[in-house]
Amino acid sequence: MSIREMLDKHPRPTTLDREALLRCLDECVECAATCTSCADACLGEQDVQALVRSVRLNLDCADLCDTVGRIVTRQTEPDLGVIRTAIDACVTACRACAAECDRHAAHHEHCRICADVCRRCERACDDLLATMG
Repeated sequence: MSIREMLDKHPRPTTLDREALLRCLDECVECAATCTSCADACLGEQDVQALVRSVRLNLDCADLCDTVGRIVTRQTEPDLGVIRTAIDACVTACRACAAECDRHAAHHEHCRICADVCRRCERACDDLLATMG
């Protein structure tokens, strides 16, 4: 609730669709934490060597989600080109991470959960992009 309140009280609010922006922000925060947790869980697995690519993509996705969350939170003088590029990169990372986690989902529940969260984040980012024209 506090981020919504902060955005509502901003003296120069963005023209981006508020609900799409908040959904993207929420999903990015959730995805960053989930991907970080999945990477950590992968490192604890017996078959860690088979999960190296998953760990890499988890961490890349977490970093991009965190970055997009911070970028879309900023309201003053936005550069839509920068925002679009960052969100596009996040979508790409979420898609790649979900695909890799799907490969391991049958054996690792944390990978199944992570793939689902990545797909939700991808959709929320795509929805925000769609509102941007």
